[in-house]
Amino acid sequence: MRKPVIAGNWKLNKTINEAIELVNSLKRELIDIQGVEIIVCPVYTALSDLSDLLVDSNISLGAQNVYWESSGAFTGEVSSAMLKDAGCEYVIIGHSERRKYFNESDQTVNKRIKAAQQSELIPIFCVGETLEEREADKTIDVVKRQLAGGLEGLEKEALLNLIIAYEPVWAIGTGKTATPGQAQEVHSFIRNWLVENCSEEVAENLRILYGGSVKSANIKELMQQGDIDGALVGGASLDSSSFAELVKNSLV
Repeated sequence: MRKPVIAGNWKLNKTINEAIELVNSLKRELIDIQGVEIIVCPVYTALSDLSDLLVDSNISLGAQNVYWESSGAFTGEVSSAMLKDAGCEYVIIGHSERRKYFNESDQTVNKRIKAAQQSELIPIFCVGETLEEREADKTIDVVKRQLAGGLEGLEKEALLNLIIAYEPVWAIGTGKTATPGQAQEVHSFIRNWLVENCSEEVAENLRILYGGSVKSANIKELMQQGDIDGALVGGASLDSSSFAELVKNSLV
């Protein structure tokens, strides 16, 4: 049985004090919740402070990106060992905004995944198509390419310590959401791809999240789909009440 995951991607939001206030509220509202992994992914500057707050809680800490080198002349980058040192357990890799605005490729995503796992971080590996690609009926081709490139060279143990997030780019921050059927179709393809290219064990155990304007009002129906194991949440994770309600509604 795959344990559901609800991860909040705060993106470029929240000062340290605002982040502390949000996490303290979430701890109160979610203190009794079991049966789902809850993750918050703030900006780098808040990681260490939130790590201290989250000790002995049911909320885990993740980062929004990682660089593949361990040290050196790479101004502005953060290594996997540094994220681990700051208290992270997870890291988002390959988000569409990183691909679009910062020119990340399937190859650099692959290097980031491998670097993260060297420090025992669990990657949340994002894939998904643009509106133009969906309208051109290229969704499966795009996701297939991203899976092959991002997961190249990973052995079974590495694949079992990884989460995939399907995020249709056209549904991120737009208010549009893939219907449960549309989301399930792609999630099912991803799981079948894992069977064919990795193993049945990997396909059966790897969690696949949906991301794209996920809210408390639509999470329950999404979670009822056979291959959707949780959500990577954007805007709704920035408010404690909305995120807490979403987490509670995910327990179907």
